[in-house]
Amino acid sequence: PTLSVAVKKLEEELGVTLFERGSAEVAVTPAGQKIVEQAQRVLEESARIRELAAAGRDPLAGPLRLGAIYTIGPYLLPKLIPILRRAAPAMQLHIQENFTHRLAESLKSGEVDVILIALPFHEPGVEIRPVYDEPFFVAVPKGHPWEGRKRVTSDELTRESLLLLGEGHCFRDQVLEICHAVRSRERNPIARTVEGGSLETIRQMVAGGVGVTVLPATSIGAGGTGELIRVLPFARPVPVRRVALAWRRSFPRPEAIEALHKAILACNLPQVEKLS
Repeated sequence: PTLSVAVKKLEEELGVTLFERGSAEVAVTPAGQKIVEQAQRVLEESARIRELAAAGRDPLAGPLRLGAIYTIGPYLLPKLIPILRRAAPAMQLHIQENFTHRLAESLKSGEVDVILIALPFHEPGVEIRPVYDEPFFVAVPKGHPWEGRKRVTSDELTRESLLLLGEGHCFRDQVLEICHAVRSRERNPIARTVEGGSLETIRQMVAGGVGVTVLPATSIGAGGTGELIRVLPFARPVPVRRVALAWRRSFPRPEAIEALHKAILACNLPQVEKLS
């Protein structure tokens, strides 16, 4: 009731109806939607004033809200957090994992300060700094005909039952870019592709003999399936993904971004090529 009274009073002050009230639901009017969006921008700018003041005192104090895509977070964050704590003990890291497009929305709205994603990534008003290049590998079940191979070509993948992440994962799209024929076959109902919700689920499916998959280098040592899968390098040119940090140009603490960047490089992730 208190909220309803406050909304009604605001409508009277503005001289416009913000919400349509029915017996079962309440809907925002077109004018109300515009006002709500403007109010959101005002709140964001208000929060930025506090951030600017805090940054003026100590840019490495206060929380840093980091977003990371699902195929990076599990393999980087356990190493990153203790290194960053030592480098900036007063800067608490708040972490959010999500799909790239969701993280982009959170970055624009101010819900997170910086995100860790795979390129390409294009958003207006956003700075991007590449951090490292990460090669891909092929994972096959123990006993697979390729088990003793030294290299696998991307074309060969198209003749196998290929395990992929579900829609929304940028890593899925990157794997399909590697296998153009798979992209075509995927529109064919007889395509031999199987989807999993996470890299760890897919790894277990490979161990169970369901098919083969592509894994980023940092994920290879994770999980408990080492005796049941074999990891093989790609033939040249080896496919890679470029991992980068992205943040709003208006973010008032560039020193915090720099500290994060240095901490990621200090993780010495396996088989990645660091970028200056």
